[in-house]
Amino acid sequence: MPIRNRLAEMHSEITGWRRHLHENPELMFDVHETAAFVQTRLKEFGVDEITPGIGRTGVVAVIKGKTDTKGRVIGLRADMDALPIHEATGLDYASTTDGKMHACGHDGHTSILLGAAQYLAETRNFDGTAVLIFQPAEEGGGGGREMCRDGMMDRWGVQEVYGLHNAPGMPVGTFAIRPGALLASADEFEIVVTGKGGHAAEPQEAVDTTLVAAQILVSLQSIVARNVKPIERVVLTVGTLETDSNASNVIAHRVRMKGTVRTLDNNNRALVEQRIRDVATHTALAFGATAEVTWEDGYPVTVNHEAETAFAVEAAQAVVGEANVEPNVEPIMPAEDFSFMLEERPGAYIFLGNGDSAQCHHPEYNFDDEAIPVGCSWFVELVERRMPAVD
Repeated sequence: MPIRNRLAEMHSEITGWRRHLHENPELMFDVHETAAFVQTRLKEFGVDEITPGIGRTGVVAVIKGKTDTKGRVIGLRADMDALPIHEATGLDYASTTDGKMHACGHDGHTSILLGAAQYLAETRNFDGTAVLIFQPAEEGGGGGREMCRDGMMDRWGVQEVYGLHNAPGMPVGTFAIRPGALLASADEFEIVVTGKGGHAAEPQEAVDTTLVAAQILVSLQSIVARNVKPIERVVLTVGTLETDSNASNVIAHRVRMKGTVRTLDNNNRALVEQRIRDVATHTALAFGATAEVTWEDGYPVTVNHEAETAFAVEAAQAVVGEANVEPNVEPIMPAEDFSFMLEERPGAYIFLGNGDSAQCHHPEYNFDDEAIPVGCSWFVELVERRMPAVD
């Protein structure tokens, strides 16, 4: 495996950073200590510029190449936040904060980008500028959107942007990617059904909202089964359903349900929203109740740009060999707020093998440190290939 020698030498040190971050997880935008740790390392590396507070608590750093004859600027992104999960790994470096855990590998992503930053700052063997993006609040907070809203892309003149995510079940030393939709959009909805509460023994005097809600819940699944083309992927899940009464002999006056919708294109995203509204309101009306639907746009579809995906593949093949890179992997239905950056600039997002680990968001998940030099080398290879040094 052609890992850069210097990155192989740094492996133990970067692993130490990763395990420190794993022990000290922070959530959403409250990543102050993590951001401070990142800034400390970047200062030690001697990068040219460090700017905190982008997207509330994000950090942007700049590394200039030996030359800059063409004005090229490449962005590299890592996420910093953890999850509100009780860790169950039993590791020596397990989370020291109960109820918080790096259960998605963002500690690994941050450490990989730090390793790449150190290498690039030492060698500067490229013609242009590398912009390093350390992002908060990927896990539901939209930190990527907030950094873009702060004008990050224009302020630093980013022309292309790249990111990676570890993939449990893929062998360490492998990559997978595809052009086009790679990860789904993630929107949320709430349906509040209002009827007429009453005594369970006298249903004729009430409008049974539990029955109405059950009819709506079942009918919602017909949207995927009968309104979406069978070859297209849509997931509609109702995650909670609660009544305003816990008594067995009461017909509830109001029922609330919440769910999520995942799609791989904007046409289906709009279709499903409208059909949820139609199914809920008209089903409720048929039973003499009302239904109020609230829709919240979440993360958009993560869409890799074709040319930049090809660049990402070439860099990955240079690091691990052609046989260890899947260039047309199947899309998956989780979401990723790197999608906001890809809406602003061309770029690509790639999966990095994490070996036979527990799945992301599981209390026994752990990032495989053997993947660190592979990820670092990919970032470095991208920069040096997209902005080759000028003699």
